[in-house]
Amino acid sequence: MISQQATVALLRQAILAVLVIVVVGTSTELVLLKHTDGFWQLIPLVLMGLIVAVLLWYAITRHAAALRSFQAVMVLSFISGGIGVIQHFRANLVYAAESDPSLSGRALYMDAIWGSTPALAPGTMVQLALLGLAFTFRHPRLRGRTAEDDSSSPKEPS
Repeated sequence: MISQQATVALLRQAILAVLVIVVVGTSTELVLLKHTDGFWQLIPLVLMGLIVAVLLWYAITRHAAALRSFQAVMVLSFISGGIGVIQHFRANLVYAAESDPSLSGRALYMDAIWGSTPALAPGTMVQLALLGLAFTFRHPRLRGRTAEDDSSSPKEPS
């Protein structure tokens, strides 16, 4: 029978694997879409680079400081996702108003939501943040433990 500790360790590893896949895929997509025009468009790429760097730091050192830094990057990712949704929506709103000056009210907002810039796409950063925070939730390293979660095959209790 698999222990609860082993199950939690396995789930934590699965969350981390999904996080890494999403970071690599999203980064690649942003580069291919040339999402590099100016400061605001670079923020998600920089944050995803930080995610990879901090995860490598943790993989090498297993220090709690790396996990705390990772949590900080996740909070920044969450905030950037919210700001990105607002910016995408505003850009679509301006474009819709300029494209069809007769639009107003609900029609204008609906056009902005369905605009050429995907208004909810930055929500991916929120999802990344939630995955990252789930990975660190009650992490043994943050509670001063060293071996509970760090072995590749968690041990059964005796």
